[in-house]
Amino acid sequence: MFFTGITLISFISFYDDIKSLPSRVRALVQLFSVAIIFYDLAIYSIFPWWGVVLAFIISVGIINAYNFMDGINGITGLYSIVVFGSFLYVNNNVVAFTDSDFLIFPIIACAIFLFFNYRKKAKCFAGDIGSISIAFWIIYILVKLVITTNSIAWLLFLAVYGVDSICTILHRLYLKQNIFKPHRLHFYQILSNEYKIDHRIVALLYAVVQGIVSLVTIMLYSKDNSVNIVVALIILLPLLFIYTAKFILIRNGSVYNKR
Repeated sequence: MFFTGITLISFISFYDDIKSLPSRVRALVQLFSVAIIFYDLAIYSIFPWWGVVLAFIISVGIINAYNFMDGINGITGLYSIVVFGSFLYVNNNVVAFTDSDFLIFPIIACAIFLFFNYRKKAKCFAGDIGSISIAFWIIYILVKLVITTNSIAWLLFLAVYGVDSICTILHRLYLKQNIFKPHRLHFYQILSNEYKIDHRIVALLYAVVQGIVSLVTIMLYSKDNSVNIVVALIILLPLLFIYTAKFILIRNGSVYNKR
C-alpha cells in the first residue's frame, strides 16, 4: 500500500516538475495517495470520522508545506535527515513501531542527495518529486508512531517547518495575497534572499533548531497527553517568538518596498 501511494504521488509530482499541472489535479492525487496509506494503517477503523478528516487535512498540509519549504540549497536534505533520525532514535530507544531499515534508507538517500545539493552552486535539486515524496514517507512513519503511542506529540518533529509554514500562510492571508502563488515571505527566504546569508548556513540553522526541538520532545515525552500539551507549548512559544523576528527583518530589509 505504501509503495502504491508513494508511486502515485511521485509520478504526478514528477510530471508537475516537467509540465505544470492544475492545483486541483495535484490535490486529488495527494488525497488519494494519503487515503491508500490510511487504509493500510487502519485509520478508518481506529479514528472517528472527524479524526480521519483532521488527519487528511494535516497530512496534505505537511506534504505541501514540505514542498513550499524546499527553496534553498540543502534545506530539504538536512531537515529530512534530522526528522528521520529522530524517528529512528525513538524506534530504537523509546518504542519500536517500524522496521529500522525503513528509516535508515531515506537517511542514506538524503545524505547522497546532499553531496550534490549542499553546495554554493548545487548540481541537482529535489524538485516537487523529491520534497513531496519525502513528506509522504514522513507522514506514513508519523502516523504509525502516533497510532502506536496514542500521542500526537511526535508532530513536534516537524515543528520548525510547521511554525514557519502556518505563520507565513496567516501573514499572506492578512496581506490578502494568493497563498498558492510564489512569494518570498518565509523566514528562510528573508534570511537568504534579503539578508544574503549563505543558503547552506540557513539550511543548517533550520536543521539544528529542529534537532534541538526533537531532542527536547524525546526527553520530555510522557504517556500522559496533558504533559505533552505542556511540552508542546514550551517548544512552540519560543519558535513563535523567533518567527516574529522576521517582521523586524522585513521592515529593515524593505521587502515590501521591493515588491
